Amino acid sequence: MISKISVFCASSHKVDPKYFEVAERLARVLVENNITTVYGGGAVGLMGRLADVAMQNNGKVIGFIPRFMLDVEWGHKNITELIEVEDMHERKKRLIEDIDAIVVLPGGSGTLEETMEVITLKRLGKFTKPIIFINTDGFYDSLFQLFDKMIQEHFMRAEHRQMWTSINQPEELIHAIQTAPVWDETAIKIAAV
Repeated sequence: MISKISVFCASSHKVDPKYFEVAERLARVLVENNITTVYGGGAVGLMGRLADVAMQNNGKVIGFIPRFMLDVEWGHKNITELIEVEDMHERKKRLIEDIDAIVVLPGGSGTLEETMEVITLKRLGKFTKPIIFINTDGFYDSLFQLFDKMIQEHFMRAEHRQMWTSINQPEELIHAIQTAPVWDETAIKIAAV
């Protein structure tokens, strides 16, 4: 059963409206499937829209936000629970605890950094849940090409492609999680190339 999903996404409010629309659709998918949304606690950008739509549809939203972001009032005041953490490191740790999957929406350097850390943890067998990219209009195609280059150049193994799944629409999410390749702690045995 899928009960809690962590979403990595942007806080920028200047991005193309198509990305906001995808965040809204994702929020509805999560609520319709009684899944708690876990995210970075922000009130603006895709983060804010995701949380707003989930809350408007009677969903449950938990945010983790570093204290310094609260000091500049970036925190969302109208979610189920906003948890203050010490720093970005603690936030990343809490975002992946006790969840059933990670969903990666389009984002900037913060989203990419969170995603790369969790892919690294998965490669080492320290994180084993599905990682699902919502690849809106090919947003992550260049990243996947870079992963392919890493594999071709023997920085990663071909098996490491199984660490993530790419979908085009939020409505494909539940199926993607249910059919994601099984990954476990034994991944450490193939972490090295």
